[in-house]
Amino acid sequence: MTSNAISDVISFAEKLGCCCLVNEPLSKHTTFKVGGPCKVAVLANSENSIASVLKFCTDNDIKTLVIGNGSNLLVSDEGFDGVVIIISKDFQGLTLVDETTIEAKAGCTLTQLCTFAMNNSLTGLEFAYGIPGTVGGGVFMNAGAYDGEISDVIVSAQAVDFNGKVMTFTAQQMELGYRKSVFHDIDCVITKAVFKLKKGDKRVIKEKMDDLMQRRKSKQPLEYPSAGSTFKRPTRNFAGKLIDECGLRGYTVGGAQVSEKHCGFVINKDNASFDDILTLIKNVQNIVFEKTGYCLECEVKIIDNQ
Repeated sequence: MTSNAISDVISFAEKLGCCCLVNEPLSKHTTFKVGGPCKVAVLANSENSIASVLKFCTDNDIKTLVIGNGSNLLVSDEGFDGVVIIISKDFQGLTLVDETTIEAKAGCTLTQLCTFAMNNSLTGLEFAYGIPGTVGGGVFMNAGAYDGEISDVIVSAQAVDFNGKVMTFTAQQMELGYRKSVFHDIDCVITKAVFKLKKGDKRVIKEKMDDLMQRRKSKQPLEYPSAGSTFKRPTRNFAGKLIDECGLRGYTVGGAQVSEKHCGFVINKDNASFDDILTLIKNVQNIVFEKTGYCLECEVKIIDNQ
């Protein structure tokens, strides 16, 4: 990406009111705390700014990466040779559409969404409390935990494609399945989502959320940087169980480690590099396949310029 292209993107984005960061380390924007610099980071502040910057980059053949909370990403130490549009703190907002319906902008965290629902005595989202992602990322991955997932409560979502066109998807059109959605197969960015919940007792809702958070803290290595659960759940089994049975609890490559607390998590224990984490993931996949026949599919999206 040339210096002229960088200047053009910054000028264009700033006219839309967006903050731009040059040579911004992506390690600051991923929960793994790994990732080299991008040429320009644009902090999206509206659906229009997302659509406009996407179209500008498409029209000018500029590589683009869109991220939210960075909770499901592993980014190369070489960084990203293009524009990263960050949809998080500058693009948040929660609205009560009616007594049981919430509209959420994509940059809201799932925890903020759950808390908003609780404060309005709405039940159905407790499972998502503590999932380290945004609404946009949650819809993209059909995030779930503790016998609940986004597909249970979502009504619709709005997105913009790379040409700036706004589209609306019904729950059925999103084709939500286990950690997947139609958004994996089309070039567009989720900008907001609508959720239908049920009236409940605020005290009971809070108790359930607190209980699930305590269970997360006791069973998951939240004290270390990670991308959450690293592997998808294999058919009729559990990734963590298989990894443990293969003797890989605590297995280490450089600064990366299979968590001793929960084998389904790969953690950045000691300033791990991109290569440390990626090598560990591949080694775990190979060893588990050799010993059990199970193919562990990585849940984390790998961003590597190579």
